[in-house]
Amino acid sequence: MKTLFVILFLIPTLIFPQELNCTVNLSTGNIPISARDKLKDFAQKVQDYMNKTQFTNDPAYQNGAKIDCSMNIFVISASNDINYTAQVVVTSLRPIYKSQDNSLVLSINDNAWSFNYDPSQGFYRNQTVFDPITGFLDFYAYIIIGFDLDTWNKLGGSAYFSKASDIVSLGAVSSFSNGWTKGSGSYSRRGLVDDLLNDKFRPFRESIYDYYYGIDVYSLNKQEGQNDIVKLVNVLTDLRTKMDLNTVLIKVFFDAKAGEIIDKLKTYSQKQEVFTALKKIDPSHAGKYDEALAN
Repeated sequence: MKTLFVILFLIPTLIFPQELNCTVNLSTGNIPISARDKLKDFAQKVQDYMNKTQFTNDPAYQNGAKIDCSMNIFVISASNDINYTAQVVVTSLRPIYKSQDNSLVLSINDNAWSFNYDPSQGFYRNQTVFDPITGFLDFYAYIIIGFDLDTWNKLGGSAYFSKASDIVSLGAVSSFSNGWTKGSGSYSRRGLVDDLLNDKFRPFRESIYDYYYGIDVYSLNKQEGQNDIVKLVNVLTDLRTKMDLNTVLIKVFFDAKAGEIIDKLKTYSQKQEVFTALKKIDPSHAGKYDEALAN
């Protein structure tokens, strides 16, 4: 049955459309009015760039399907008329097979974007010279695409995670290195791509495909769906005996998926064992797992 979902992405066509359907929102309430005025077209420019740029030639997007995603940009500070810092919440969705519903794939809170911006400048891609705006946007385009492809094919996003890693390397040696190097916080772009490309996490990334297959078949065969979701928990339980799971990748995954996992497994016959394991794997959401166990 798994082949049904792969076939959807192998329909031949001569067109390589853009991959993203991105909604961009901008909040500038924390900066002076003069600085806000200079950003009045910024959100539209970012949205146009994300939606009109072709980031891949991947056959998965030949049929015109696009990834629904969003970027909520909160500008934190402005200085010298053109220098800005911002916090950005990046989310992406994946359609659930034979359903009108979507599954949240990503929910990343990146609080370290620094860039300069002049209203007269355009956004141009250059994959060899780092730009603090388009480099940031390209990075998240590749992360969104890579995570999407991982849900449809085991390790399907690896090529795009490598492209994101290349951008991190350029950003880390630029004059806008903040956010492109490993920091002391729970999230960093470098930490995310390093985890994604680390062979130690290969079993986890492979199990992501099984997880989403479980999400897809859940409404058709609840038991089968739950069993596939539990496969991922079992993989992480095994990995936890071999390595520290307090990593950026695991945090990013559960920030998006903890609620969905609870919803799908709250009626699972062995939920006591599964939620107890999840509390150890994902302690930041332990309260939610305890609540699920109590109900």
